[in-house]
Amino acid sequence: MGAAIERLTGIPLRDQWPAWMVALGHGATHWVLAAYLVMAPFFTKELGISYTEAGLLFATFHVCSFIANFGSGAAVDLVGRRVFLQVIALVLGAAALAVIVWADGFWFIVPAVGLIGATNNLWHPPAISYLSSAFPKTKGYALSIHALGASVGDAIAPLAAGFIIAAIGWRLTAPVAAVPVLIVAAILLMALGPRERSENAAGNGKKMSGKDYLGGMKVLVSNRLVTALCVIAGFRTMTMMGLLMFLPFYLADEMKLGATAVGATLMAMQIGGLIATPIAGIWSDRKGRRPVVLAGFTGTTIILAMITLIDSQWALVAGVSVLGFSLYAARPVMHSWMMDITPDHMSGSAMSLLFGTQS
Repeated sequence: MGAAIERLTGIPLRDQWPAWMVALGHGATHWVLAAYLVMAPFFTKELGISYTEAGLLFATFHVCSFIANFGSGAAVDLVGRRVFLQVIALVLGAAALAVIVWADGFWFIVPAVGLIGATNNLWHPPAISYLSSAFPKTKGYALSIHALGASVGDAIAPLAAGFIIAAIGWRLTAPVAAVPVLIVAAILLMALGPRERSENAAGNGKKMSGKDYLGGMKVLVSNRLVTALCVIAGFRTMTMMGLLMFLPFYLADEMKLGATAVGATLMAMQIGGLIATPIAGIWSDRKGRRPVVLAGFTGTTIILAMITLIDSQWALVAGVSVLGFSLYAARPVMHSWMMDITPDHMSGSAMSLLFGTQS
């Protein structure tokens, strides 16, 4: 198995561990959000938080995520301490989750969920910039592993949080769920911190002046390909969020599926994405980014049109799985493409532009 992975990726297994470490951290950021979402119905009921206020909490998450996204890119390029910024994102996210144990109402949770949102997007620019620098010739594969970590976190956290809430209640779940995130932060700091410090000492992590940074940003935003990628990423996110929001309604109201069948169908889409990301990453490293992105978008368009004609439940599950494969395949490849066309000293800000457009 190991030999097959080495042959496909062109990277010895012993050299892949930084990518898997960062993927572990990415999974931890998604763990925080997923744990919060599972806790939300329980604390809103106990604290008397209305549906409107619950919606405002979710809006707070996205607003803070959007704002932090741009600051994190600048921090990466100006400070250069990518691993440290990843660790900070995990520690602050875990702390924000843990303090919910003392929540007594809506206004207590607002800053906590805002910080969770901020740290969720604080993670991406330093992580993707770090992987792009560590794996310059195999960015597609490295970033697909990064995306894989998020999918695993999204899959494991809701189930784990549900079991913990059932056992000890939502209040104690908040600090308990934060513990694994802090452990991952410590692992990242110990495993990747010395490596980054040695690279910076050797001159690979030079800092920029504010003037140089502003000049780099001007060049970045005037690059038509950078702008085009941001727009494409925005449309892809619109499609994905629309699917995640309305597909359950279509399955339940039009297809007349029960709750279990709806959940299984949505899980099939995630499984398709889990399979797609490493395949797409490896393919893009060998054949180029453009063909993979075009194939993913074309496949998504065709499958979306075909799904509306399906009457069989099993055929629908299969179709949604293939939809997840094509839809999620493009994500790490677009990130890799952005890193290909961006100078290394502006990589953090480039990812901020991309994720800001997606937001």
